[in-house]
Amino acid sequence: MPRRTVEKILVIKLSALGDFVLALAAMKHIRQAHPKAHITLLTTPPFAALAKASPYFNAVETDGRPEGFAQWMALRARLRAAGYSRVYDLQTSSQTNRIFQVLRPAPPTWSGVAFGCSLPHKNPMRNHMHTLERQADQLMYAGVWPDAPTEAGAAPGPDLSWVLTDEAGRPIPGAATNKPYALFVPGGSAHRPEKRWPVERYGELARILYARGLDIVVIGGPQETTLAQQIQRAAPRTRDLTGRTDFASIARLGARAALAVGNDTGPLHLAAAAGAPTVVLFSGASDPTLSAPRGKVAVLQAEKLADLPVAKVAQAAASVLPQP
Repeated sequence: MPRRTVEKILVIKLSALGDFVLALAAMKHIRQAHPKAHITLLTTPPFAALAKASPYFNAVETDGRPEGFAQWMALRARLRAAGYSRVYDLQTSSQTNRIFQVLRPAPPTWSGVAFGCSLPHKNPMRNHMHTLERQADQLMYAGVWPDAPTEAGAAPGPDLSWVLTDEAGRPIPGAATNKPYALFVPGGSAHRPEKRWPVERYGELARILYARGLDIVVIGGPQETTLAQQIQRAAPRTRDLTGRTDFASIARLGARAALAVGNDTGPLHLAAAAGAPTVVLFSGASDPTLSAPRGKVAVLQAEKLADLPVAKVAQAAASVLPQP
């Protein structure tokens, strides 16, 4: 019998964490649309472990941001040799446009916005759509999701249930304390300080929530340990996990949290996607209608986050907390 040919598909998503988390919804649908295909994700190193743990990819490659002529030529040679029949570009950036252009004169069937691609996402409103609806709409244009929910608020959020169990289906431990706890995400990108609620406000909120019976757990990168220490000075029993969590463990912490509160940053999006009742704080630097997490989420926005009072955040927290 002739050997069966396996369809090869490439999905591209390079950054950032919040965007990557939202893109997991489209990635799930791509896998559902191509259940027997060999699907490779082209990404960057920070997202490799999370992507490899997902059920959506057969392979993960991390050289999606080549530097210099030699790296670009190596990427081009490998992508050409792989023989992909279709590419889903979920990054839709100048970087992925360059990847498309270096694959000429015979690029694969390409879903995205790269100039000259065969499956362009031509919706003129795409840049005004939330990421979830925009990517669902892109897959509709690509012909693999004909009934895609594209009205505002209609597209399903990412499904992170696969993070919570091992290969045998057994729950993976992930609770931070034996009591109900609130996850705090007080950090964010170092070059976007305007997206951070003042850390002393987190300390005040920690005292309020602790008085209501919640333990406080702070997560973030190693560079945010000083923020956790400042919160601990206001609420000494706060647990500091900064620098000690990977993306999968953040999701598990979020899935078991009574509450998550934080700035518009990737780890908070991850906790919300895992199911944590969430309060997310936006400054005027970002538009929550385009990128806010979905689920049991309260969105608060102030042009300057320093003007957002603790009482308002505490009230929003009470609105999403599970009722006794």
